[in-house]
Amino acid sequence: MKEKITVQGKSLIFNLIFVLLNLTGLTLMVLGFHEKFEEQATLYRLLGTILMLLSISGLIIFRGKYLMSSVSRVIVGGLFIVSGLVKANDPIGFSYKLEEYFEDGALAFRIKEWFSAPGFSMEFFMDYALLLSVVICIAEIVLGVLTIIGGKIKLVSYSMLLMMIFFTFLTWHTANCDGTVKFVDRDTYAMTDPIAQMKIDEAKDNNEITIVSQTATELVVDEMKMPQCVDDCGCFGDAMKGSVGRSLTPNESFWKDIVLVYLVLWIFVAQFVIKPNTRKENMIFVATSMIVIIFFSWIFGWYFPVFFGLASLIGALWVLRVGGKFLGNYYGVALFVSMLCGVMVWYVLSYLPLKDYRAYAVGSNLIEKMNDGVEGVYESMLVYKNTKTGELVEYSATSTEYNESKIWDDKDWAYESMVQKAIVPTKIPSITDQFNPFIGIDEVSNNEMKLDSVAIQMAALNIPGLRLNDVYGETEVEIPMNEFNLTDYDSESFIILDTITIKNPNITEISIRDYIIHADRFVLVSSKNLDEADWRNIDKLKEIQIACEEAKIPFVMMCSASRDRINEFKRKHNFTAPIFVNDETELKAISRSNPSLLVIEKSVVKGKYSFRSTPTKKEFIIKHLN
Repeated sequence: MKEKITVQGKSLIFNLIFVLLNLTGLTLMVLGFHEKFEEQATLYRLLGTILMLLSISGLIIFRGKYLMSSVSRVIVGGLFIVSGLVKANDPIGFSYKLEEYFEDGALAFRIKEWFSAPGFSMEFFMDYALLLSVVICIAEIVLGVLTIIGGKIKLVSYSMLLMMIFFTFLTWHTANCDGTVKFVDRDTYAMTDPIAQMKIDEAKDNNEITIVSQTATELVVDEMKMPQCVDDCGCFGDAMKGSVGRSLTPNESFWKDIVLVYLVLWIFVAQFVIKPNTRKENMIFVATSMIVIIFFSWIFGWYFPVFFGLASLIGALWVLRVGGKFLGNYYGVALFVSMLCGVMVWYVLSYLPLKDYRAYAVGSNLIEKMNDGVEGVYESMLVYKNTKTGELVEYSATSTEYNESKIWDDKDWAYESMVQKAIVPTKIPSITDQFNPFIGIDEVSNNEMKLDSVAIQMAALNIPGLRLNDVYGETEVEIPMNEFNLTDYDSESFIILDTITIKNPNITEISIRDYIIHADRFVLVSSKNLDEADWRNIDKLKEIQIACEEAKIPFVMMCSASRDRINEFKRKHNFTAPIFVNDETELKAISRSNPSLLVIEKSVVKGKYSFRSTPTKKEFIIKHLN
């Protein structure tokens, strides 16, 4: 009679020990490949390998496969739920990250290289990035729930393994992308496109550009290009930055996925012996998985996943019990969880993320976010290679150890290279100079001149100047007084006609960045794209503008558009607020809603409203102007 495989296996005690040893070995292996543990790397890798081989052997001998798969189900299921919720909280942000990967020089260049397919492109997917973002988020959560309750485990294990293989490839690509190595990219241009003629001309002198074919209507060009390396995989959205203070490095993300693949493999291998949970097993699996969810919620500083995860798991079990013939199964569970996720996704897409991890969240101090960067400290390291064993050693170029080693005199060692080692890694400020609403001085209208800051800056543009007469050219020229040097003045060529006031030619635009962050109170409308924005509530914005003007509080709009498009927008909507231009990437970070309304008081964001939740004039006055 075939022995029944259970959680206990041949010995529950021994199998528990082997599971703990296995997870310990896995942890040591990961640490052994982390740059912070470089000095102990060999030791960690060796110990990790020994523990994993020993524990796997023990799990096989003592039939602990089911126990190990159960532990894996709890960890993977809980993490899938939290990871999916973090992305579902901000599906637009996740879609931006997908768009980065879909750009022609990003992920596609691997396929171009490996399969000699220079014409391959993934840009087609960019139009569906948001849809894919939503599908991936919901799929993660559904798979996490089904994994925990043991539903359709064969289908689930295949799905999770395929998903993790894809994500591991993604993070491997991110960790190993070399932005200096060029690849062949094939582009097709219409002959009516000015770029086509430019490429034809460039190909004559540039050996990195090759004309593949040319017809009366079409030009096909092969060009050597550098890949667009993505420096952040976006595995947990902005949650890591907003909670821990930094995202996972590409290498950390890669190893995180390797660990998940390993755990999913245990589930995959055990799929034939994993049965749907009994009532007692459901209590155990739900309770232990909730511990995992609570742990990761604590890391991300957001406890909504705890309530959502509990509701999903209990709701799934409730559907199994009362769903009847059509819904009382695991397809009904998947439908229920998908609908639950759909409600959340609809809400955050319609309004704003439930938890805003970005630098412009309500409560954020913009000045602090502009100054929370860290200047990196780096040290030059000399790398020597043993000519016999191939061993590599590093020495600080200025260290006593290097000078005392006299390794340069040792014939067994040869200088290999010099590398820069980060002592203190550079950390870019949460808010960079990309937040800089500006306007060209020739584009300033009466609307912008209402702002004190603009009026002061415009007045400061007037500087003393000279009007000179060019005797030979019989023309008059105007120059700033501070650029006139009497010792170099040629009285035969130029005649000084008059002292005048002129505009400072070195200043071409006016910024209100400092005005915004230092104002006692500032109301800001942000629109990443005027054409794609929903302006159904623009009348409310105009009423709020009037209220702000009555209270002598600056009311400004910033967007990413040409001045012609801005003026067209003003005329169409009879909008008289000052409008400034800002980088679109930063506008995307400021708010996912297009448009949105922000209230800033002494550099602190006190309110943020999506276009759907734009308050009425009365509501705004009560909350922000009284």
